[in-house]
Amino acid sequence: MLRIRDLKFNFNIWSVLSFIFISLIVLPNLNILINILNHPNENWNHIKEYLLKDYIFNSVILVIFTGIFTILIGVSLSWIISVYDFPFRRFFKWGLVLPLAIPPYIAAYTYNGLLNYTGVIQSFLRNNFHIRVNQKYFDVMSAQGAVFIFTMFLFPYVYIITKSFFEKQSASLIENGRVLGRSSLEIFLYVALPISRTAIVGGVSLVILEVLNDYGVVKYFGIPTFSTAIFKTWFAMGDIDSAIRLSASLMFMIFCILTLEKFLRGRKQFSYTTSKVRPISRIELKGSKKILAFTFCFSIFSLGFIIPTLQLIHWSLLTYRKILNTKFLTMISNSLIIALLSSGIIIILAVIIANNCRISKGPLSKIYSKIIVMGYSIPGAVIAIAVIVFFVALDNKLYWLYRMINDTSSKLVLSTSIVMLIFAYVIRFLAIGYNSIESGFEKVGKKFFEASRTLGMNITETFFKVDFKMIRHAILGGFLLVFVDILKELPLTLILRPFNFNTLATKSFEYANDEMIHEAAVSSLIIIIISVILIYFFYKIGDKEAT
Repeated sequence: MLRIRDLKFNFNIWSVLSFIFISLIVLPNLNILINILNHPNENWNHIKEYLLKDYIFNSVILVIFTGIFTILIGVSLSWIISVYDFPFRRFFKWGLVLPLAIPPYIAAYTYNGLLNYTGVIQSFLRNNFHIRVNQKYFDVMSAQGAVFIFTMFLFPYVYIITKSFFEKQSASLIENGRVLGRSSLEIFLYVALPISRTAIVGGVSLVILEVLNDYGVVKYFGIPTFSTAIFKTWFAMGDIDSAIRLSASLMFMIFCILTLEKFLRGRKQFSYTTSKVRPISRIELKGSKKILAFTFCFSIFSLGFIIPTLQLIHWSLLTYRKILNTKFLTMISNSLIIALLSSGIIIILAVIIANNCRISKGPLSKIYSKIIVMGYSIPGAVIAIAVIVFFVALDNKLYWLYRMINDTSSKLVLSTSIVMLIFAYVIRFLAIGYNSIESGFEKVGKKFFEASRTLGMNITETFFKVDFKMIRHAILGGFLLVFVDILKELPLTLILRPFNFNTLATKSFEYANDEMIHEAAVSSLIIIIISVILIYFFYKIGDKEAT
C-alpha cells in the first residue's frame, strides 16, 4: 500500500515529461539491438572475416596509449597547479583548459600542415640551414601522430577533474606526509595518487569515449577504426545492415570499457573525518624548480593551443578574402542557430529530468541517470545510425498523415529535416547539461524546496520562484558547455545534416579532406574563438559559485 501511495505522490507533470523524454532517447538505440537479430548479409561476413580485427586493434591501440599519456600529462599538471605557486600559475590554471577549444580534427590537419615537407618547420630548416630531414620523423599522419593529437587536445578532461579533486583535499593529508619526512614526490605517489584514483579514472574514461567517437582525425590520417568503418559502409556501400552491426560491436566495446571503469574505481572511498577542511596551501617554488614548473606548463600550453592557433591565424590571413562571402555568413548562422536551438532544448529537458529525479528519489531516478550517461558514452556515428533507422521507420508510420496534409508529400519528411539532427544532439549531449544541473541541485539541497511546499506552493511554482533563481548559474554553465560541444561536433552533423546544410565544423573538415587546409583555417579559427570565449565565461561562472 505504501508503494501505491508513493507512486501516486510522484505522478506529476515533471515525472510524465521525464518518462516521455527518456523513452524517446532509448527507442533509437533499441532499434540497433533489434535489427542486429536479422540475418547478416554477405558484406558483413566479409567485414567480420577480413576487416573487423583491424578496426578493433586500431581502436584499442589509440585508446590505450592516449589514455596513458593523458593520465601522465593531466595528473602531473593538476598536481603542479594545485600544490605549487610559480609565475603565471593563475593564468595556466584556466589556460590549460583551452586545448579543449580546438577540436582534434582541426588540430590534426593543422599539425600536418606544420610538419609536412612544405610546412613552416621543414621550410625554415631548408631555407636557413640547408638541412633536409628524414620524412619519417615528421610524419604525423600515423597511429603515433593520432595518439599525439588526441593526447594534446583531450588531456584537459583528466586535468580538470583531477585538479578539482586535489583543490578540495584537506591540507592535513599532505602536511602529515611532510611531518613524517616524505618528499613531495613520495607524497604525490603514495598519498595523492591513491586517493584521486576515482577522479583520474573518471577523467580518462571521458578521453576514451572521445577517442572512440572521433571520425575527423582517423579519417584524415587514414586509420581504419569503427567510426570510419560505419561511415564507409553507410555512405560508400549503402549497407545499413552492416553499419548497424558495426555500431552494435562498438556499443559492446564501450559497455566493456564502462564496466572496466567501474571496476577500476573500486569500492574504496575517501572522505573527511571532520567538517573543517582546509584546502591545500600552495608551496612557492624558487630557483630551478620555479623555471621547470613554468616551462612544463608553457610547453604543454604551446603544443595544445598557441602553436596550432598561430598557424591557423597565418593561414586565415592568406585566404580570408577568398573565403568570406555570403555563403560563409550563412554557414556561420547555421552553426550558431543549430547550436543555440539544440542547447536550449537540451537544457530544458535536463532541468525537467534533473528536477524530477531530485523530487522523487527512487529506482526510476537511478535508471534515468544511467540512461542519460549512456547516451553520452555512445559515439556519434552509432547514434546517427540509430536515429536514421528510427526516423525512417517513423516516417513510414506517419506517411498517411503527410498525405492528408499534402497529397504530393514525400515519404521521408522528418528524416530529411533538421529535426533529426537536433534529436541526435539531444541523445548525445543531454548528459552534459544534466550533470551540470544535477550538481547545481545538489549544492542547493532540498530544504528550500520543502519549505516552499510547506507554504502551499506546488512543484512547478516552487521551481520557478525558488529553485530556478538558485541554480541559474548551473543552468547557464550547462548551456555553455553543451553549446561548445555542439559547435565542434562532426560525426553526427556529417551524417544527419539536411542536404546542402553546412556548419563551420563540416566545412572545415571538407576543406581539409580535399587538401585545402589553408581554406579550412578561417572556419576553424571561428570555432576556436567562440569556444575560448564560452570556456572563459564558464570558468568565471564557476569562480562566482565558489565565492
